[in-house]
Amino acid sequence: MTVATAIVATLALPGAGISPAANAQSNATAEALAQLQATESQTLSLATAAEGVVDASRGEYTATSAAEVRRIQLAAESAARAAAWSGPRVSDFLANPPYPSFSLDQVVQVALQYQGVPYRYGGDTPAGFDCSGFVQYVYAQFGVALPHSVSGQASIGTPIALADARPGDLIIFNNMSHSGFYMGGGQILDAPYPGKSISVRPLWTDSYYIVRIGI
Repeated sequence: MTVATAIVATLALPGAGISPAANAQSNATAEALAQLQATESQTLSLATAAEGVVDASRGEYTATSAAEVRRIQLAAESAARAAAWSGPRVSDFLANPPYPSFSLDQVVQVALQYQGVPYRYGGDTPAGFDCSGFVQYVYAQFGVALPHSVSGQASIGTPIALADARPGDLIIFNNMSHSGFYMGGGQILDAPYPGKSISVRPLWTDSYYIVRIGI
C-alpha cells in the first residue's frame, strides 16, 4: 500500500538527535508494519496500523505495542471470516424459520450452539458476532425479527422482574451498552468484546434488567 510504504520509508530516515534505541524501536515498528502489509493488505488498511506510530508534529517516534499489533491482526482475521461467510443470514431465517414454534428452552439450546464464536464489532453471522448481533441471529431462527441494537431490542421486549426471569430472556444493561441471554444463577451467555468469544460467564454488574420477547 502507498500509505504503508510511505510510513515505513519515513521511519527509516535518520534524524538528528535520535538515539540508537529510538532507531531500533522504529526499525521494529517498520518490520511489524511490513508483515501486516504482506498478510492482511486485502482486509485492513495499514493506515490504521500506523496510527500512533509516528507523531510528525512533534518529530517523535513511538513503537506500536505488541498488543496493538495483535488487535489489528485479530480485526483483519475477523473481517476476512465475515467476508467469506456463505451460510444463512438473519434475512434467510426470517423468511424460513427453522424453529417456527417458539420456546425459551429452545432459544437457549440454539444460542448455546454458538459458544466459541469470536466477537466482531458489527458482526451478525457465525463468522463473528457482536452482542446484539448474536441475540438477533438466534431469535431470527424462531421467526422473531429484532433490531441489531441493544436499545432496539430493549424497546421490543417486555420488562419483567428478575424473580420471573427464565433462561432465554434477554439481559439489557441500563446504559444500553450490552445485551445477552439470561442463563439463571447470575450468569449470562453473550458475545463479550474484541479478542473474546461467546460463552456463559458470571454477570459482573447489577446494572441491568430483564426483558422477555414475544409477550
